[in-house]
Amino acid sequence: MAYQISDDCISCGACAAECPAGAISEGDGKYVIDADACMDCGACASTCPVGAPQEA
Repeated sequence: MAYQISDDCISCGACAAECPAGAISEGDGKYVIDADACMDCGACASTCPVGAPQEA
C-alpha cells in the first residue's frame, strides 16, 4: 500500500529528494505521492523531519 503525505508537511522537499521511484512531487501547499509509482519502501518517511509521510 502506498504512502500518503499528511497535512503536517512543511514542504521542505526532503522526501522528494530521497524517493528512489520519483513518486513525490510538490503539490498545492504540501508534497504529494503518486500512489501508482510508490514502491512502499519508506525512504520518504525515514527522511521527513516532521513525519508527514505515513502508510495509507
